[in-house]
Amino acid sequence: MTETSYLSSVRASYDAVAVDYARLVSAELAGKPLDRAMLAAFAEYVRGGAGGGRAVADLGCGPGRVTAHLDGLGVRAFGVDLSPAMVAVARRTYPGLRFEVGSMAALDVADGVLGGVLAWYSTVHTPPSELPSLFAEFARVLAPGGHLLIAFKTGDEQIRLDHAYGHPVDLDVYWTPPALIADLLTGAGLTEVARLVREAAAGEGSPQGFLLARKGEDPARRADTP
Repeated sequence: MTETSYLSSVRASYDAVAVDYARLVSAELAGKPLDRAMLAAFAEYVRGGAGGGRAVADLGCGPGRVTAHLDGLGVRAFGVDLSPAMVAVARRTYPGLRFEVGSMAALDVADGVLGGVLAWYSTVHTPPSELPSLFAEFARVLAPGGHLLIAFKTGDEQIRLDHAYGHPVDLDVYWTPPALIADLLTGAGLTEVARLVREAAAGEGSPQGFLLARKGEDPARRADTP
């Protein structure tokens, strides 16, 4: 697949499943305490860090459930998703929050303005060769001292999906080693803070990985600190 066809397939697939996906995953976090713990830690780091008070982007937000969860944790979250149908569901479900259609590979966000970036399983359809440029884009929009949390499927496989959430789809799912994610984030200028790998829950085909990273502070800012 070329990059254009890969993005087109992801968009079309999630447009097709949007309503049923939202229904099926709406309460998913309730049964995953470790997932919630990582989100809580991310929110606390964002609130207390150099990026505190700045907005947090939930990239690949889907129907907005995790965006809303972050809002409940006291961070100023908004969502971005490639799928217009997903964004429409999110806007209907959470009318008090902001959701935008856009590509996380080319964000309509200025350099260094976000206190946090969340990529909650939203990179799993990205070919590994595209991850360095994607992570560079995440780093670009983060403020110095801002944090990134990425959730992903661990392993080293490429899974083909032709049917999901009750609909035909055209998706590849990439399982990625945590060490590779960490190395690529380092290459993008982000420093690992913590990582967690938990065993697969019901319906999950692989262990699940979570990596929290931080963008370094501006050297000039550090020099001015008494």
